[in-house]
Amino acid sequence: MKGQILAGVSAALAIAAPAIAKSAIDFDGDARDVSGGGSAQLPQVLQCVPYARKVSGVKLYGDAWTWWDQAAGRYERGFRPRVGAVLAFKPHGNMRLGHVAAVSRIIDSRTILIRHANWSPINGRRGQIEDNVRAIDVSEDNDWSEVRVWYDPIQDLGGTRWPISGFIYNRPAKRLDDGSVLARVQQRKAQPAARSTVQLARADRRENGRIQPASYARSADPIGEIIAARSAGTRVAARNDSRRFD
Repeated sequence: MKGQILAGVSAALAIAAPAIAKSAIDFDGDARDVSGGGSAQLPQVLQCVPYARKVSGVKLYGDAWTWWDQAAGRYERGFRPRVGAVLAFKPHGNMRLGHVAAVSRIIDSRTILIRHANWSPINGRRGQIEDNVRAIDVSEDNDWSEVRVWYDPIQDLGGTRWPISGFIYNRPAKRLDDGSVLARVQQRKAQPAARSTVQLARADRRENGRIQPASYARSADPIGEIIAARSAGTRVAARNDSRRFD
């Protein structure tokens, strides 16, 4: 008998899997019915993480509360719902591991429908799937930092205000490679341009609007110092030679 039950469960999953995969890309219906309550009652106990990963395509693993930080640098994140995005719940109260759900439809600026697992006990059993149930934003600034979620036992929204990290979108995060040409150009613009020894020497020669002797910036330019010394010696010798004929 146990083998027959397991075989039946496997068959049910095999039938359900293609429908779930398809619905992950068919979430953009213009739904207006927000009466909530739609749920798929399957005999297996299903956690929220594998179900959210399946229907959203966001390939993250581990406890739900880690998804937000895991997504950094891998997936785009934000604070506005998009169809197919993962709604990441923070740990709160007895929900110590957090929770994740996939956005199936957007009703208005404060109302979305979500698909998730292991939220409401249905017929006394946990680990059930609920599809297209309501979640509403109850934050003061409409920034989706707190939500209330449909709770099947009361056939209405639950009273708890659940804290939210944000939405994880199923698209790669945009990166700026530190070794890219753009990064190097921006780095050069942010730093003052280095001046060469010759440029510094030329600047030092101009004092009070006139050119100074050629012995400028000797300590910073040893080769220039040698050339300047030779030039000075040549000028002294020339003056001495000219005096011989005075």
